Amino acid sequence: MSGYTVLGDWGTTRLRLFRVEAGVVTDRVFGDGIGTPGIVPEAVLRGALAPWLAAGAPEAIRLCGMVGARDGWREVPYADCPATRDAWLKAATGLTLDGVPVSIMAGLACADAGGVPDVMRGEETQLYGALALSPALATGRHIIILPGTHSKWAVIEDGAITGFRTILTGELFALLRQHSTLARGLAAGEAGAEAEGFAAGLARAETGVLSGLFGARAMQLRGGKTPDWALGYLSGLLIGGEIVEMRAALGEAARMTIIGDPRLVDRYQTAFERIGAVVRRLDGDACVLAGLS
Repeated sequence: MSGYTVLGDWGTTRLRLFRVEAGVVTDRVFGDGIGTPGIVPEAVLRGALAPWLAAGAPEAIRLCGMVGARDGWREVPYADCPATRDAWLKAATGLTLDGVPVSIMAGLACADAGGVPDVMRGEETQLYGALALSPALATGRHIIILPGTHSKWAVIEDGAITGFRTILTGELFALLRQHSTLARGLAAGEAGAEAEGFAAGLARAETGVLSGLFGARAMQLRGGKTPDWALGYLSGLLIGGEIVEMRAALGEAARMTIIGDPRLVDRYQTAFERIGAVVRRLDGDACVLAGLS
């Protein structure tokens, strides 16, 4: 036996594989996302594993993310909320690659009060990882936020994921930045101006996002602000609006937890601190590994 396993997060744009031996990550590699045009998943996975095969094949491979989507490697049906960790584990699909057992983890599905469905793939692994890393999250009601292209706000009650909401904050920011007139100028990377704009956007979000959007352009035309300020303003406006809407929809929790990339989590923490809310931070990679382990 080789003595190591491979854990992986295979999203639309990137594959991340972790070599784990005796509970310790000894190496990591990256590869093409499952959404890459013309991709052959087996070939990509073999290529990513190649540097480790000199030590023998892994004992097992466990993958989460869009690899289990309808247009992924193998479609894995969603597990319905409320979903405990055990229910999620039972929903995984097994297959083999060159004789190595492969598990592809399921995503989760829920519906809001109006019956509108919502889904996630990959984030549930981080949520169950957070429960493993922080056992206190398994008792009572908690809200966990996973910011990103499609931000997720999940509700956990006594260890089960009871529901969640998806907000396209990151995708909307990218669209406004790249394809709108609001931030057309060339940003110069002025951190101070961007931070000032971010604070202004957070404040404006309290009175409405849609009515505040054009301020990004108008303040450049009439208020002497720079493109860097406008980008910060748009970011603050969208993140602030997300927080206002989700707090109204999901209510309060004793403490909220944020999982994700440290730079993005910094922004959300700043937004929460502005309204006096206490939040706890967890590292995204650590939660993925704990969930897959």
